[in-house]
Amino acid sequence: MKLFDVYPLNNITITKALGSHVWDENGTKYLDMYGGHAVISIGHTHPHWVKSIEEQLEKIAFYSNSVIIPLQKQLADKLGKVSDKEDYQLFLCNSGAEANENALKLASFHNGKKKVIAFSKSFHGRTSLAVAVTDNPSIVAPINETENVIFLPFNDEIALKACFEKHATDISSVIIEGIQGVGGIIEANDSFLQLIRCLCNQYNAVFIADSVQCGYGRSGLFFAHDHAGVNADIYSMAKGMGNGFPIGGILIAPYIKPKYGLLGTTFGGNQLACAAALAVLEVIEQDNLIANAASVGNYLQEELKKITALQNVRGKGLMIGFDVPEPLKDLKKTLLTDFKVFTGEAKPNVIRLLPSLALTKAQVDEFLTAIKAAIENLTPQP
Repeated sequence: MKLFDVYPLNNITITKALGSHVWDENGTKYLDMYGGHAVISIGHTHPHWVKSIEEQLEKIAFYSNSVIIPLQKQLADKLGKVSDKEDYQLFLCNSGAEANENALKLASFHNGKKKVIAFSKSFHGRTSLAVAVTDNPSIVAPINETENVIFLPFNDEIALKACFEKHATDISSVIIEGIQGVGGIIEANDSFLQLIRCLCNQYNAVFIADSVQCGYGRSGLFFAHDHAGVNADIYSMAKGMGNGFPIGGILIAPYIKPKYGLLGTTFGGNQLACAAALAVLEVIEQDNLIANAASVGNYLQEELKKITALQNVRGKGLMIGFDVPEPLKDLKKTLLTDFKVFTGEAKPNVIRLLPSLALTKAQVDEFLTAIKAAIENLTPQP
């Protein structure tokens, strides 16, 4: 049997990982500045995380949500405390796409309306509703197409107001990333997020904060949307939530009431996933990783801005992007093959940095040395 070929792959097999480094099958060491698509929040194979999973595995790995699972309540309590959303409710699932799928469905259940406002260059997942609100026609199958999604320009306040006025009674929700990841590390303006909050209040719509990539402390606050000083009605989470163990969830405002059968999941919130996610929050809290993301991320961004060959360095915390000019179009490839550094990208010309929140200043300096050397190698000599 062949694997279904859906990703272009680097010819590298990772066999070991620790902190912000990984090693391939030949023992070659790499600096990981991408964290497997922003998944590695506390560092690869963190000892507390490993121990928590091992201890839980020896007790019970899985039983269904038909019984009481105390770890779910422990996770909810810790998540409420660390995120400062203690009055919210938690629904657990398995991925970011599932989180957004459930958020959109729950919003529609809540207000009985159908239309969703999403934005240009958005990415919310690959399942039915999540991909329908994703601005990429190449991954939207005909069966996913729906007239219920309205795409607006990102950060366009005039267009947003006009849309609400035109569809006043039909808009169920607005879904927005605090910082667009796949879209190229594009930040939502504070005033734009504040306007969404205001209009959702006015028109009885649900504000969904997609925090799958930009959440869990990556921006230097728990949710990137927090920088605007607003509270969303639903926050979707995944990636950094389990540090590599599959888990997702949504935080739900207290005014949205649950009902049996409204949402459901087989694997979501299982014992092993909760043990992994609880360990992540314990490390984030104990090691002050959100503050570390803010300070180390600020240092990294300021140093990158000094490299004149890079353009439009941007982002918050340890969610950073910059544009690569045409002469340096092979920078990402060169960093990986010649300097053993993993980075990410966003089409057509953006490099994305999404390392562990435990990244150190010394590791930033290691990366800066590599990228300067890579740029020099790619720059024609006079």
